[in-house]
Amino acid sequence: MTIMPKSPARFTLGRQSSLAPDSKSPIETLTEDKDDELAATAAAGIVDPTIRLMYLANEGDIDGIKKMLDSGTNVDYRDIDGRTALHIAACQGRTDVVELLLNRGAKLDSTDRWGSTPLADAVYYKNHEVIKLLEKHGAKPPIAPMHVLTDKEVPEYEIHPTELDFSNSVKISKGTFRKASWRGIDVAVKTFGEEMFANEDKVNSFRDELALLQKIRHPNVVQFLGAVTQSTPMMIVTEFLPKGDLRQYLDSKGPLMPAQAVKLALEIARGMNYLHEHKPEAIIHCDLEPPNILLDDSGHLKVADFGVSKLLVVKKTAKTDRPTTSLDSSWRYMAPEVYRNEEYDTKVDVFSFALILQEMIEGNVPFHLTEESEVPKAYTKDERPPFNATTKSYPFRLRELIQLCWDKEPSKRPSFREIITALEVINKRIGSKMSWKVVIGRCIPRFRFFTKRDNVNPSSNRSSRSFTR
Repeated sequence: MTIMPKSPARFTLGRQSSLAPDSKSPIETLTEDKDDELAATAAAGIVDPTIRLMYLANEGDIDGIKKMLDSGTNVDYRDIDGRTALHIAACQGRTDVVELLLNRGAKLDSTDRWGSTPLADAVYYKNHEVIKLLEKHGAKPPIAPMHVLTDKEVPEYEIHPTELDFSNSVKISKGTFRKASWRGIDVAVKTFGEEMFANEDKVNSFRDELALLQKIRHPNVVQFLGAVTQSTPMMIVTEFLPKGDLRQYLDSKGPLMPAQAVKLALEIARGMNYLHEHKPEAIIHCDLEPPNILLDDSGHLKVADFGVSKLLVVKKTAKTDRPTTSLDSSWRYMAPEVYRNEEYDTKVDVFSFALILQEMIEGNVPFHLTEESEVPKAYTKDERPPFNATTKSYPFRLRELIQLCWDKEPSKRPSFREIITALEVINKRIGSKMSWKVVIGRCIPRFRFFTKRDNVNPSSNRSSRSFTR
């Protein structure tokens, strides 16, 4: 009779998944007496019968496993964490059990809830004979292209995957960022698939990117905290900002007042200027758009996801190594030279910045009535989103600054240092104008004209057209 568990239980004995938040299981911390006591209770049948196959695999009970399989138990039965008996045997280094399970048709590359395979578990626990056996049967080794041979070579930014708790994980912002917990704080984690590291060039670019990320420190740039590079899947870990991104903010607020738009634009420009003036080579974002600009608890903006959805470029000029698509970024903010697959430099970010600044004032995404795939074609024809807001919405030549930033000639676009200078002047003038309004409202008295109806003393020196309070 086939065993059909009504609801999966959790296997808690023995070693846990190599990618679980806590891979050191309770049984490994017990004394020998407690270990024997626990094993005795399990043997007596106290262990949940639905995971008895996993218990037998953990104990290396070949005869018990055969009896269960012969009675119809599914060799690939999974517990609530998605682990199978093959996972357990691989963790424990039970080569004979692994051989038996494989001969009975166990799936080689099944993954648990954290993405770990039996081979990945065997590698993590250094069970070399099991590794050889699994590979002999065709198991694919986990991809860890930056794997080092000694502990001294492990990067300073390395985070062990077991430190990341995804138990309450939720998708955040765009792309594959997820919220997780790390050492008691909330973090944002981006996980990379195997296709990301299909060739050596991408691995080298990723390695260079991480070397840069650990050096970046700026109040308007999201803080890099570390990365997982010695196991798969590989991950980048950054600070978590609970207020969401600029896209969500603009969708809820609509058009912003000029003073607020300029203030936010200054914060974006300062973050981007820091990246562009990185030495010895500039860091080009290449994907600057509202979803990649996050808000902190105080409402300040931080540039994020640079060098993630697209690898960081650390050259004076760059060129995309694949056809341009909108899978990772929006075409609405893409500079025409990128769309044309031409060489580009830091000025592609200036182009994107101009569109974001205009959007903050207009309240609509660039060319909001046009299909996204058609927008870059308009840019290449030197068309730009229309200015529909009133002249007062673009005070002190703010409109001219935007037009300069999205010039068709990249060399004519200003640097972010120049943009900051211009915005600071505009911001100061807006502030002065607002302060004068306050002064006028508070200090200048209200007047009225006297009319013939007013009782005015004819002998008074005041004229009938004099003002009074």
